[in-house]
Amino acid sequence: MPLRGKGRASKPKAAGRLLVPVLCLCGTTVTLQQATVVPLLPDLPRLLGISVEDASWVLTATLLASAVATPVLSRLADMFGKRRIMLVCLVMMTIGSALAALNLGFPAMIAGRALQGSAAALVPVGISVLREEIPAMKLGPAVAMISATLGFGSALGLPLAGVLYEFLGWQSIFWSAAAVGIVLVALLPLVMPESRVRTPGTFDYGGAILLSTALTAALLALSKGGTWGWTSAPTLTTALTAVVALALWVPLELKISQPMLDLRTSARRPVLITNLVAVLVGYSMYSNLLSTTQQLQMPGAAGYGFGLSVMAAGLCMVPIGLAMVLFTPVSALSSRRYGAKTALIMGSLVSAAGYVGRLFLTEEVWMVMLGAVVIGIGNAIAYAAMPILIMGSVPVTVTAAANGLNTVLRVIGTTIGSAAVAVLLASTTLTLDGTEHPSFRAFEHVFWIAAAAALTAAVLASFLPRQRPASTKKVGRIDQGIRNTAPAI
Repeated sequence: MPLRGKGRASKPKAAGRLLVPVLCLCGTTVTLQQATVVPLLPDLPRLLGISVEDASWVLTATLLASAVATPVLSRLADMFGKRRIMLVCLVMMTIGSALAALNLGFPAMIAGRALQGSAAALVPVGISVLREEIPAMKLGPAVAMISATLGFGSALGLPLAGVLYEFLGWQSIFWSAAAVGIVLVALLPLVMPESRVRTPGTFDYGGAILLSTALTAALLALSKGGTWGWTSAPTLTTALTAVVALALWVPLELKISQPMLDLRTSARRPVLITNLVAVLVGYSMYSNLLSTTQQLQMPGAAGYGFGLSVMAAGLCMVPIGLAMVLFTPVSALSSRRYGAKTALIMGSLVSAAGYVGRLFLTEEVWMVMLGAVVIGIGNAIAYAAMPILIMGSVPVTVTAAANGLNTVLRVIGTTIGSAAVAVLLASTTLTLDGTEHPSFRAFEHVFWIAAAAALTAAVLASFLPRQRPASTKKVGRIDQGIRNTAPAI
């Protein structure tokens, strides 16, 4: 694949040191978009004058937009410049946040939430920037920190939204996102040079449309199946649409010379296995977050609950996010000394052990949180290892697109996890004061299945080829990128 290099003026060292913190703030802001609306959902019908079914679209719109926009914008970043596309993402997120905050009606809210979701491409594009700008010895910790924001933002979003909602009103949640977006638009050009490596050519419009259709239909079936009914006509129709669109997309991408996503590269063993593991790790992470908040809010009369308020349960999630940030250096150190494969296996096994522990750690709030934190640590270690495996296995010219696909598969994993937890908790119930609640057996099912998912991720990761230790040379140089496009498979 052709390369196009562009010279650039050297940036001040102080600005270079700010690159990773700014990218981490980008990642945290992105993940907050999804989590911060969760505490609002019960009150949105009253606040917006809509039905309960319509209110769920406030969450679904962001999910669908992020899944569709991430692979498209990641590919455009490889073609036209990573900083340029990141600024586009931030502007769309800022406009969307302001549109949602203005309370102009339900259609405007959905449009604003969709624009917020388009910013999800900031994470894979930001990680790909590091490949060009960070020395190899520092690349692992930097990638680990940005990867950790995926879990940190999700865990921080619930308590943060609760505090803002209670003291400043629901619109403050969106105004704060818009304010952060403005700050990042101003900061990004100061700390990040435009990428020197480009992939010239034409954009694959047909592939983008088919992939977007497949992702939208698949996520609709997964996220709405519980509401529509898993065997209902809408669910089956959207699932069939996803299958047909995917069946048309694959041969198209294999046929054209400049596909939106290079499936031959994606089929390489390291990339394919890492992407499959991404689905399982995403499932494990979201199952942990959802089941923990549910368990903490269950009434004490259920025999295993603690009757915490939404606010208190949200605050209990903060240690999970902090643990994910604190333990990302463990993944970076393990990746540098023993390889990212070892870190991915270790993280998956830690998560599996945490789920087994949750079957027994039920007596006190701190016990529940201990099990949840252990799972979060495992997720953080695994999340941090995956981009390193991807970048070590694809050409430098498609780094953003490859990481974009990995990010989308994590989203699919979290969506499956959300749907699975809802089904499992509704499958075995008990009645208290005329109201049905999940029994602890239902939570046991959640923990066992999530443990199996994490263990399967570890088994799959064991089939990854060994990678060479990180070089001390800078990985962003074009000639280095040409030589190190992928290890032998």
